[in-house]
Amino acid sequence: MVAGILIGWLFPEFSQNLKIISNVFLRMIKCILVPLVFGMLVVGIAGHSDDLKAIGRLAFRSILYFEVVTTLALAVGLAAVNLARPGIGVHLPVGTAGTEGLAPAQVTFQGVIEHLVPKSFFEAAATNDILQVVFFSVIFAVALTQVGPRSKDTMVRFCEALTEVMFKFTGLVMRFAPFGVGAAMAATVGHSGIGVLLNLGKLILTLYGALLAFCVLVLVPVAFFFRIPIRGFFQAIREPALLAFSTTSSEAAMPDAITRMMGFGVPRRIVSLVLPLGYSFNLDGSTLHLAVASVFVAQAAGVEMTLSQQLLMMLTLMLTSKGMAGVPRASQVILAGTLASFNLPLEGVVLIIGVDQLLDMGRTTVNLIGNCLATAAMARWEGEFKPGLAAAPSKIEP
Repeated sequence: MVAGILIGWLFPEFSQNLKIISNVFLRMIKCILVPLVFGMLVVGIAGHSDDLKAIGRLAFRSILYFEVVTTLALAVGLAAVNLARPGIGVHLPVGTAGTEGLAPAQVTFQGVIEHLVPKSFFEAAATNDILQVVFFSVIFAVALTQVGPRSKDTMVRFCEALTEVMFKFTGLVMRFAPFGVGAAMAATVGHSGIGVLLNLGKLILTLYGALLAFCVLVLVPVAFFFRIPIRGFFQAIREPALLAFSTTSSEAAMPDAITRMMGFGVPRRIVSLVLPLGYSFNLDGSTLHLAVASVFVAQAAGVEMTLSQQLLMMLTLMLTSKGMAGVPRASQVILAGTLASFNLPLEGVVLIIGVDQLLDMGRTTVNLIGNCLATAAMARWEGEFKPGLAAAPSKIEP
């Protein structure tokens, strides 16, 4: 990471040539996700077919937890942007250049529910739509519990073998991680430069301050409430978090996070369900970012929003952000749709895009931390969290 920052700062033009290295690394990571999630979910559910009610209970508890935590993320973001007021004094760019394609049909709750169901498993796999893969995998696993022992045992053994191979695959790909991380940091710093930081520095500081406050005021108390050893937790997620920060991709860190949370003491059955669900329903950092960004645009446009209007906007974001995982250019599209709903200028999205790579680094990291904590919290809630009894992450055998 340090080497990448220095290369991007000292050789900004050359650093753009390194982007191919980070892109190759991200492609290798993304090709792991679908077979890994599918295999783990099928084994986790079909392998515990005697207790399907427990699977349903875990899913319900997870979604309830996600809803509470993401609502708190919105509250923290709203408080931060109203206290810091980063939009005051910022002038929106004139015209609509760059806003094309940012305001499609508004994302609705009905649309999110419809998007949940894949038209084809292969289409969902090809686009790495984790939410649709999870939906298919759960239904497939439940159907597998209702067939004869011969067919069930054959498929479960296949999925167990698939999962084991994908863990080994992950280990091979992660050997390339230092090169991918360094190249990603070099390209980011070389592209954004120092000028962008100065122009919108207050927005960047506001978001990072809000993310830090969210971790301290929400995630740490959650860890205490569920009796999660904080020091051990942060040691477990340190490397996946650094990977998410440098690549701005939660997906890049997901396979390593799965391995390390199992090493931390969370059963595979819980990790395999809660973590993929969290990638669609528990994007704490992205949700907080939307709260800050939407009010920032209103401030930059000179529009004074009342508290009731802001709360209505937060309610809109709470519903529409649940579909973020399946929307291309997710945060910009969700933000543009929300701004259009409240008659705020879309030029604000263009302004934020200038520093979105830097904002994305922080919010993606918090997304990952929040989802890893959710797996540990659900394991404790289910009475199955066993810290210190699992194998070290580097020695995990699926």
